[in-house]
Amino acid sequence: MEHIIKKTKMVRTTSSMKLDLKRLGVTAGMDILVHSSLSSIGWVVGGGVSVCHALMEVIGDKGNIVMPTQTADLSDPSEWENPAVPEHWWTEMLVEMPAYHPSYTPTFGMGQVAEIFRQYPDVQRSSHPNYSFAAWGANKEELTQQPLTYSLGPNSPLDKLYKRNASILMIGTGYDSCTAFHLAEYRINSYKVEEKEAPIFIKGKRKWVSYLELDFHEELFEEIGEDLEKEYEIKVGNIGSATARLIPFRLAVDFAEKWLLDRVEK
Repeated sequence: MEHIIKKTKMVRTTSSMKLDLKRLGVTAGMDILVHSSLSSIGWVVGGGVSVCHALMEVIGDKGNIVMPTQTADLSDPSEWENPAVPEHWWTEMLVEMPAYHPSYTPTFGMGQVAEIFRQYPDVQRSSHPNYSFAAWGANKEELTQQPLTYSLGPNSPLDKLYKRNASILMIGTGYDSCTAFHLAEYRINSYKVEEKEAPIFIKGKRKWVSYLELDFHEELFEEIGEDLEKEYEIKVGNIGSATARLIPFRLAVDFAEKWLLDRVEK
C-alpha cells in the first residue's frame, strides 16, 4: 500500500475516475466488458468499491457492466500448474473441494475490482463453475445465461456482448487478459477439445460434472492485441494512473478471428 501511495501524484476518487472514464469515451447506456488492475490506478479512496461506483454511475441503469469472475481453482488438481500441488493430495482434494456457488464462491486471479463487483446486491453471476461472468444493468439476466459446455462460445456472455455491439474496457491490464479473444478461438473451429471437470450443486447436493471446452491459447493474446493496434486506432487514455483502452467488441473479435485463421493456415 505504501509504495502505491508514494507513486500516486493525486488521490483517486469516484469523481475523478468518472471524469477519466468519460474522457476515454465511456458513456451512459453502453455495454462494457471490464478488465481491471486496481493497483495500477494508484491510491483510490474506497479502493475497488469506488471503481465500481464510478463505472455504475457513468454507465447508468440502461447500460450493462460485465466482468469475468472465473474460478479456475475449482478443477481437477492433477491439471494444476500455477501452482502444481503434490500428487498425494489429489484424492483428498477431490473429495473436499467445495462446489461452485454464484453467491459466495470467490473469484480466482481476477483482481480486487471483479471480486468486489460480483458481491454487489444488484449484480447477477452466471452458474458456470470455472468461466463465470457477473453482470449489472438492464440486461443482466440475459447476459449471465451461460452453457456449461463450450462456455465461452456460441450463446455465451461473450457471444451476447458481441451481438449487442458492446465495448471492452481494459484498465491497467494487457491483452493477455482480453477474454473476448476466446470467442474468436471458437470461430476458427481448429482447436483441440478437452474434457474438464468441476464440482457444482445439483438439487442441493455437491457433484463433480464433466464438460467440454477448447484448449485455449491465451499465450497468443498479447501479440493479437499488438497487431490490432498497428492496424486500427484504439482509444487509449488514463483511469487514474492506469493506462486504459476502450475497444469495440466486434472489432476485437473479428480481428482476432482473422489473425488466428492466418496463423493456422501458416
